[in-house]
Amino acid sequence: MRKRSTLIAAAQQCLAGRPSKPMTTAPERASGRLTTHVLDTTSGQPGAGITVELSRLDGERRGRLTRATTNADGRCDAPLLDGAELRPGLYELVFHVGDYFRAQGIALPEPAFLDRVPVRFGIADAARHYHVPLLISPYGYSTYRGS
Repeated sequence: MRKRSTLIAAAQQCLAGRPSKPMTTAPERASGRLTTHVLDTTSGQPGAGITVELSRLDGERRGRLTRATTNADGRCDAPLLDGAELRPGLYELVFHVGDYFRAQGIALPEPAFLDRVPVRFGIADAARHYHVPLLISPYGYSTYRGS
């Protein structure tokens, strides 16, 4: 009953022209997270079993933070970074796509045109969700900031 009275009070304040506290239905996250997924555009399927390495860049120094493998949906089972681990700065994801295509039975030249795909990006607001998808084929890739 208390919830209903809170809704009624908020509606009355709104109708009276007084702002009320914003109402949310989902719990708010205290901090952001970094996620990724891979889509194989050659087959139209998720890129399962791809090794992904995440590093933080500090000038010329690179510090590896984590290494993960994509699941059957082409995603990592957990965020690559979240909470206090996610800080503003420059990062790099390296996707081991050559190994993936070889495991799929695709004949690649030696050396492969694409073996490891690096994606450098910046995180400006550590309270936000950063999603970095990768669309791949043996001869091309694209990425963007997803949601």
